[in-house]
Amino acid sequence: MAVSSLPCKTVLAGAIAKSLLEEVTTDLQKLERVPRLHGYLANKDPAARMYADWSAKTCRENGFEFTLHEVEREDLEDEIRHANIDDSVDGMIVYYPVFDTRRDQTLQWTVSMYKDVEGLSPQLISNMYQNIRFLDPPLNTRKSILPCTPLATIKILEYLHIYSSFLDYGKRLFGRRITVINRSEVVGRPLAALLANDGAEVYSVDITGVQHFSRGSGLKKQKHEVTDMEGWTLEQCLPVSDVVISGVPNEGYKVPTHLIKEGAVCINFSSEKNFNVDVKERASIYVPAIGKVTIVILLRNLLRLAQNRPQTNGAH
Repeated sequence: MAVSSLPCKTVLAGAIAKSLLEEVTTDLQKLERVPRLHGYLANKDPAARMYADWSAKTCRENGFEFTLHEVEREDLEDEIRHANIDDSVDGMIVYYPVFDTRRDQTLQWTVSMYKDVEGLSPQLISNMYQNIRFLDPPLNTRKSILPCTPLATIKILEYLHIYSSFLDYGKRLFGRRITVINRSEVVGRPLAALLANDGAEVYSVDITGVQHFSRGSGLKKQKHEVTDMEGWTLEQCLPVSDVVISGVPNEGYKVPTHLIKEGAVCINFSSEKNFNVDVKERASIYVPAIGKVTIVILLRNLLRLAQNRPQTNGAH
């Protein structure tokens, strides 16, 4: 196996999160009042409890207010509807799973898109796939909220200068080929769509096969289109990809190092280690985890929701 002549740089999420947090802190100081996030816990899942505790700690350490509501799951939909019309609530986060069935999707749909800090409500998801970036065209003053983990990955790529600041907004990944391993509705597919909408050629890989996300030759299309790549596997995708992003929630899954393009950027968004230790022999940059960046994106989304609220001058 050929060995990269350049040493691989391991970039930790904490360093990236710190630079984003400075931006959040600066914008927070411009608001008339502190944004308030309300969390809703309706299960006994230890991971959900930990996430709720972490939300509280992160908010309070960084100048945001946080209130946790522990409710019975059958009462949760009514609680959300009340919060939708409560002016003291800027943003909401629900700790899933609640029912661990399709009813959880109903709950996601119940949260107002104007208070959805996770970016999971139907209109926000639709905007993301349709490459609609604002809630109020043509004024374009209220940004559409994006899901936290996919947006965290985007911010990491910006930090690593994979995005070209010389190109126009919305085209800054033009010329980049990116493989995303995992096509879940929560992270993998939204991430592939966001990358393609920003100009990349994206290979979305899942156990069902490979799909190509692209805005076409010369980025002529407003939003990405998806094509099934019959017969393709990682053997075709990885050797041509400048960036490899993996999020397979399986302890035994490893990205085959020998297929990775020499000098590629490799990012792991799974809670498991999807890359082998020898990835550093092929990659130029390796990001082993992104959790700390996702945390800051949650605060950033809350800030956006507060900025999107109608101002006291009567604007709507």
